[in-house]
Amino acid sequence: MRESGKLTAAMEILKDFSSRRVPLKTAIADWGRQNRYAGSKDRAWISGLCLDVLRRRSSLATLMGEDSPRALVLGALLFLWQTPIEILAEWAAEEPHGPGVLTDEEKTALAQENTLDRDTGGDVPDWVLPMLERAFGEKAAVEARAFGQRASVDLRLNTLKATPEKALSALKSVKAKAAPVLNNAAQIKAPDPAKKAPAVTVIPAYNKGWVEVQDLGSQIVTAAAGDIGGAQVMDYCAGGGGKTLALSALMNNTGQLYAYDRDARRLKPLYHRAKRAGVRNVQICNPVDGGVPDEHQGKMDVVFVDAPCTGSGTWRRHPDTKWRLTEQQLERRLREQDTVLSEAAPFVRPGGHLVYVTCSVFMEENEDRLENFLQSHKDFQFAPVLQNMEKSGLLAEDGKAALKRCETPDGALRLSPARTGTDGFFVALLERSA
Repeated sequence: MRESGKLTAAMEILKDFSSRRVPLKTAIADWGRQNRYAGSKDRAWISGLCLDVLRRRSSLATLMGEDSPRALVLGALLFLWQTPIEILAEWAAEEPHGPGVLTDEEKTALAQENTLDRDTGGDVPDWVLPMLERAFGEKAAVEARAFGQRASVDLRLNTLKATPEKALSALKSVKAKAAPVLNNAAQIKAPDPAKKAPAVTVIPAYNKGWVEVQDLGSQIVTAAAGDIGGAQVMDYCAGGGGKTLALSALMNNTGQLYAYDRDARRLKPLYHRAKRAGVRNVQICNPVDGGVPDEHQGKMDVVFVDAPCTGSGTWRRHPDTKWRLTEQQLERRLREQDTVLSEAAPFVRPGGHLVYVTCSVFMEENEDRLENFLQSHKDFQFAPVLQNMEKSGLLAEDGKAALKRCETPDGALRLSPARTGTDGFFVALLERSA
């Protein structure tokens, strides 16, 4: 495809995204089915542009003076992708596929100073800003801007199959380097927005089970389970199993790990993933088969609750979700979080731990939920997360210092792109009275 056609395609996709309020991935896939001539590199270019538009939508709209898909795409190409205005004008005017000649108003907007780096609006819906300010205080603007950046490709080095050194050496083709904070993680620099991310899933190390694609923050919060070798552990909201596999590696395939999720469809990938990763200590408790047996109540050393949430912490990777989020959806998530906490708690043995995790930075989904839970569960109390993480053996030399600045007054941790270079996560540790 010529750039003029890709320009028009991005505008069409963003228009579809806004009008139907569907995930961006759906809008791109629907466009692709109707335009099968587009190659993989073309689709990567178009997708990368759409994602960058949604990361900085409010800021781009302010610069361009309007928030139409056309204005946002033109603004992103010039202010984010540094496309010279002369070239942009040629692409727009090119017939028959270009979106049309630049107007005088557009030329004026595109000729102004690029102030994106100084923007303090946060590029989030207006109703979300107070929640960010509550969570981060005076740092809210800095934190919000960090969510507008592209994310690295993060990898967990699977110690059930290979040493971290061996796994990392097998990742030279994708230019992976050791990640900070943990001693079994690697990172690949965020790719050029116009290009496809490195195809990690096709390299031999991935197919041998030596590595898993997993955000560094997701890996860090898993370490909150502590030293669980030989323990009885339950992953209560296992989903596709990313944290389940990480927990199994932390246990070194010892003890017993029970993986449960309310939605049997979400568990489906775990069967294959566990086999590839060399996991042997997992029992998948499928709700179709009755879920978790009641006999396990009061028997678990650790119950890991990766609660359903708004996903606000993943906005770097999925910027479309912040513009689709509604207050009604947030309220629904809060109810779900209260429910899973109450359901999971009885499985914790006296003296055992409940690890509460969300990939959200909002206090409404984190501290508020735990405060509500503790009011009706007097036998649970906060315990320091970082102290338990140290027992896991996963923290690198710089790990404790890096995470110390993420601590909350209750000893929980709130990770974020600005603080830790990861997705946003919250993790708290609750101990049940003996």
